[in-house]
Amino acid sequence: MHHEKIVKIIKERRDVMQVTQKTLAELSGIGLRTLKQFESGKGNPTLVTLQKLADVLGLEICLKLKNISDCQ
Repeated sequence: MHHEKIVKIIKERRDVMQVTQKTLAELSGIGLRTLKQFESGKGNPTLVTLQKLADVLGLEICLKLKNISDCQ
């Protein structure tokens, strides 16, 4: 999944739940600045950070790994 699509999903879910960036940052235990950078497309969150956001927003992260030979 591309970075832009992940950002869109997080923002849309936050909007649906009517959660501010500040509240999401507090509930997930990440910095407000980190969240703002991520949502503006400038940040590159770790999987741990994404999992924290997903947990608060009721989302599930599904990771698909491919064999290197399959990526060509």
